[in-house]
Amino acid sequence: MSAVMVVHGGAWAIPDELASASVSGVKTAACEGFSVMKKGGSALDAVEAAVRSLEDNSVFNAGHGAVLNSEGEVELDAIIMDGKTLGSGAVSSVKNIANPVSLARAVMEKTNHMILTSRGANLFADSIDVSTVPTEKLVSEFERTEWEKHKNYATGVKEDFNAKWAHDTVGAVAVDFDGNVACATSTGGIRNKMVGRVGDSSIIGCGGYADNFSGAVSCTGHGESILKVTLARLIMSYMEQGKAVAEASELALQYMGDRVHGAGGAIVVSPSGQWAATFTTERMAWAAAENDTLWSGLNPQEKFQTPLNEWNL
Repeated sequence: MSAVMVVHGGAWAIPDELASASVSGVKTAACEGFSVMKKGGSALDAVEAAVRSLEDNSVFNAGHGAVLNSEGEVELDAIIMDGKTLGSGAVSSVKNIANPVSLARAVMEKTNHMILTSRGANLFADSIDVSTVPTEKLVSEFERTEWEKHKNYATGVKEDFNAKWAHDTVGAVAVDFDGNVACATSTGGIRNKMVGRVGDSSIIGCGGYADNFSGAVSCTGHGESILKVTLARLIMSYMEQGKAVAEASELALQYMGDRVHGAGGAIVVSPSGQWAATFTTERMAWAAAENDTLWSGLNPQEKFQTPLNEWNL
């Protein structure tokens, strides 16, 4: 069967000055993940590679582009899940780790737990010799400036994700040549969040979910809203009822909007290789690699096509 790689760079009102870099970043990440599978890697390897690429890109709110909490600190959340085994690992409120998605994978593979948080996650990182970086290395000049402008957390859901100062999650889903699926999601959270706040990104069934029997999902948007409706698992539920991936995503996002007034987005892939990138925010940067084609978009109903051979795969 064919492999498929889909990534997103967060669902929010991406300003024009970040639009081009956001689309370029998700294209690069999708190509990196797809390349892993073409070289024989698994879907799990691919989503980790794709999300690491996004974490290393300061345009996105994950790793090197993370937003700051109310104390001016970086606190990162991430999850990874293997659809073959239902194995999952996650970290939350972790500090000074450039690639929390890889630490999440280490939690899955090297501990008996599924999620480690805050000091415990950092202690685990130290125990397996994961290198740390100073907070200032993870904070872009753009973020530092925006944090100084907006030192309160009093806006509502719509303001959070339809204002140009909001920033959001990154994620990836994939199905490999063996038909295995995987997902990964990573974020710095919401700017000026309370210290210790954890959103959906590290919570199984909310920020992401993967099951070879159903598919894989990575979500983005207002974390508290996503948590309330367990968005990733809700999308999977619609798929299990026979809905196509795009319809399943649209129905779940509509439910979240109607029920708790939350905006967001999701990328989805089925075990057969169907995929979708759907959102209810103003914009979401996304890209998908399959066969010989790289697809991408930013605005609603937008879908551009580029030959993959232009990316030296």
